[in-house]
Amino acid sequence: MTSRYAFLADSYATEIEKVLSVWSMADDDDLPHRPLDGDRRGRNLLEHMVHQCASEAGWFGAMFGIAAPGDALPARETRLAFLRHYAEAAQFRLRELRQKDDAWWETVVPFFELQRPRTWILVRRIAHTAHHRGQQTMLLRQRGKPLYSTYGPTADTGGLAKDKPPVVYAYPDVATLLREEGETRNKAPLPPPFARPVTERGARNET
Repeated sequence: MTSRYAFLADSYATEIEKVLSVWSMADDDDLPHRPLDGDRRGRNLLEHMVHQCASEAGWFGAMFGIAAPGDALPARETRLAFLRHYAEAAQFRLRELRQKDDAWWETVVPFFELQRPRTWILVRRIAHTAHHRGQQTMLLRQRGKPLYSTYGPTADTGGLAKDKPPVVYAYPDVATLLREEGETRNKAPLPPPFARPVTERGARNET
């Protein structure tokens, strides 16, 4: 169905890829580690996966009337199980979004204690996901993991835009990601380590 809001579904599609891509950068032994050991205020990676699945299921069910089949969480809480479970549920939601017309998108519905159109709510949902994804990449960096591109280049793919680095995704698409993560985990190669701090400051401030 053609809608002036098709770009919102397209944006959600890219968010699915980004969520799965960040999760694929972790190893199983990274999942229980918190930003600060012993401080339960900071979610670990496993808790972020739980939150992403449960929160997204709640938003889509209550605010969009889209309930993916099955439970909000996988039966086994492993990294690979979360990858597969989230991919299946999110792709179901995406197919449903692509069928909605303008009137559906513009309908005002409850957003917690407020009233908002569904267009606004999906933008807020994407921002919510991106916020938590930033927390997850920080956890991965604390663990010494290389970070592939999500929105653009990273320190591991060649630096900032001024350095004209490549954008390097771990996998070319979701299907490849799910297959490889269940087998050899053969990610795209990264360039050699960047030689200087990744900052927009001039060279005089890079010592």
